[in-house]
Amino acid sequence: MAETAAADDFEIRPPKQRRSREAWNRVLDTGVELLEDGGYEAFTIAAVCDRAGVAPPAIYARTSTKDALFLAVYEHGIARLRAEQEVFTDGDHWAGLEPDALVRSAVAEMIGISLRHARFLRSVVLTSAAHPEVQRRGSRHSRELGEGFATVLRPLAGRITHADPEAAIWSSFETLFAASMIRVAYGPGFATPVPVDDHRFVVDLGETAVRYLLGGECARAGTSLPASRS
Repeated sequence: MAETAAADDFEIRPPKQRRSREAWNRVLDTGVELLEDGGYEAFTIAAVCDRAGVAPPAIYARTSTKDALFLAVYEHGIARLRAEQEVFTDGDHWAGLEPDALVRSAVAEMIGISLRHARFLRSVVLTSAAHPEVQRRGSRHSRELGEGFATVLRPLAGRITHADPEAAIWSSFETLFAASMIRVAYGPGFATPVPVDDHRFVVDLGETAVRYLLGGECARAGTSLPASRS
């Protein structure tokens, strides 16, 4: 019963007329902008109305609470990330890459999505600690991203130097994802005395993944992996 009540609290009544849909999309775009600019504290119905140029009834016709509006805006913002994640299902994008290049490219795509949407994700990550529904939805989205990452790397199972290649892929994803979320939420200097720029960050994590997943095989083959580039 509690779950049903919670679901009702978050219900959105979708607009049917074209003008109403345009106004609602403007509200959602504005909500994302407010989260990017000022985080959850800046996100109020009044602020959304003011910036989107809509009257409060236009919002209350769709939903009754700030939380429901926030979650609608959250899903709107996450949809932009999901659109970019489609790269993981594009076989042509990954065709012909050598194992180490495939790993580095998968890492770059995965982390690149987070960095390109860092301002939005920062507010989401910081809010999730005190908002169970955001945390639940964030976990679901993270697993979707991880599944895309794993889909690209599973063809390397025979080259991965661990007894359980699937577990190794997910362990690698978890480490990379955690590092990128810390950077997104708290900035590049949070966990290190010498912050690096985004390019170096991506290159270093790509190298970390290559060494973890393929390092043993590279050593046996006498292949020397390059040092991290600046």
